Amino acid sequence: MHLIWTLIIGFFIGLIAKFLMPGRDPGGFIITIFLGIAGSVLAGWLGQHLHFYGPGQPAGFIASVVGAMILLFLYRILFRNNNV
Repeated sequence: MHLIWTLIIGFFIGLIAKFLMPGRDPGGFIITIFLGIAGSVLAGWLGQHLHFYGPGQPAGFIASVVGAMILLFLYRILFRNNNV
């Protein structure tokens, strides 16, 4: 059951991050889930290193969306199409 909730919350986090960042985004449903989960992991890792969260404490929903937006921004920088 924990895996199903992780996938559902990851999907909504990725969906909100894609909605808040205008432009063309990679992938579909599965990539959106991975984006949301990876954003949560990034936000938790950064939050622990910046002492916003204690050890083992997960990131909040807003921080997870911001983490997903950071990953989406990095993806766009690394894989932008230079055929103009």
